[in-house]
Amino acid sequence: MEAAPQSQLASQDRRVPGLRSLLPIALALASGLALRLWMLKQFFAVDGDPLVYGEMAKNLILHGSYALTAAGGVMAPTLIRLPGYPLLLAACFRVFGMENYASAAWVQIALELAGCLLLADFVRRIASPGAGLATLWLAALCPFTASYAVAAMPETPTLFAVALALWALARFHARPSWSSALWFTFAVTFAALLRPDGALVGVALTPALLLGLRRTTIARGKRARMAAVCVLLAVLPFAAWAWRNWQVFHVFQPLAPRYTDDPGQRGIPGWQRWVKTWCLDFVSTYDIYWNVPDGPFDLSKLPSRAFDSPAQYAQTAALARQYNDGGQTLTPELDARFQQLGDERVAAHPLRSYLWLPLGRVADMWLRPRVENLPIDLDWWVYGHHRAETRFSWAYAALNALYLLLALAGLWMRPRYWPWMLAYIALRSLMLTIVEAPETRYTLECFPMLFALAGVAAQAAWRKTAALLRSRV
Repeated sequence: MEAAPQSQLASQDRRVPGLRSLLPIALALASGLALRLWMLKQFFAVDGDPLVYGEMAKNLILHGSYALTAAGGVMAPTLIRLPGYPLLLAACFRVFGMENYASAAWVQIALELAGCLLLADFVRRIASPGAGLATLWLAALCPFTASYAVAAMPETPTLFAVALALWALARFHARPSWSSALWFTFAVTFAALLRPDGALVGVALTPALLLGLRRTTIARGKRARMAAVCVLLAVLPFAAWAWRNWQVFHVFQPLAPRYTDDPGQRGIPGWQRWVKTWCLDFVSTYDIYWNVPDGPFDLSKLPSRAFDSPAQYAQTAALARQYNDGGQTLTPELDARFQQLGDERVAAHPLRSYLWLPLGRVADMWLRPRVENLPIDLDWWVYGHHRAETRFSWAYAALNALYLLLALAGLWMRPRYWPWMLAYIALRSLMLTIVEAPETRYTLECFPMLFALAGVAAQAAWRKTAALLRSRV
């Protein structure tokens, strides 16, 4: 048999490594897809916030109005949510059928896996191909982010936006171009249109892009045009949103209100003030905060830290009785009494109110087992009630801690852009200190940075282990 030409053999040699390098990438993506499909089958549900977003999306399609449906089918314009996620849902409903929330889950699964690839390429650029592959596996197999891919909520698109911003940043610094700048602009704008706190992505990463822009060989005039166009594109959606809110409600609101109240609606600041003086974990958020108003106030579910004395317990019990006996309505008078009680507690223990409790809530959001959207009882730690759930929850807590420890190790290695990734994590954690009702999903938006840093550390650990094994052979 005649030997193949040397040029043909060389060409085959070049192709084989490429195929081999694609194999672990394909396997990681397939594993990530399998995990999310399993979660879609097991845990897909539509209730709570997804229905609010879905109602806005339906009214956009059917009536061309960004509104909620009030009693009697009356359309009520709203600004309680930014338009990013309702528009995404509306696109899914338009293409795949009205109220087809499963289609949104499929789109989000695709977005999240695309985000995993973007993160892998980002780490490849700032560290090594091996670190990029480690990042891909860590991101694709993370159950905490995967569980939100099947929920009709803005978490997954936000994760994608953060990954896209990081990738565009590294790509722009490697080769400055309009495409990279525009991708970065789209990413930070999309993140802010999904959630008000999404603007922190731009706050943390834009300085890094601008510093890189100054160091490029691009002519000053072109740099100025690029910056002006990107700023204009980033501001336009919020200018349009603010103009709409001014026209409809006569208020200046370029983002969304902190509390879900439309202009003219009565808030419950006294209740929120009082809750903030004792609420520390997600159990209290679920059992108490989310129930009031319009639901029962179960005094027995309050933790002991909600009372500083027997007299304060009696006062709180009286308020709870008045609320429950009054049709579970938080009247202005009752809200004012909660305000007074909250003010008394803050005045008596300012350090607890302004330091220890906020730090405790942030710690709960970072360290708690991320089982809030799984069918597990909230009191999972009571081993005698449900042993399997307790063991599973502790395993989830350990996995969460592993991601955090790997990310800390990666941060210690100071890869490129580490100050900006740390800035985003720090800014988001600082913002969470003002939240009175903690939810672990509020720290989920930091996970793209954690995946990137953890991937750098995992690859370094693998190389050291391999070298140690080779030295002993």
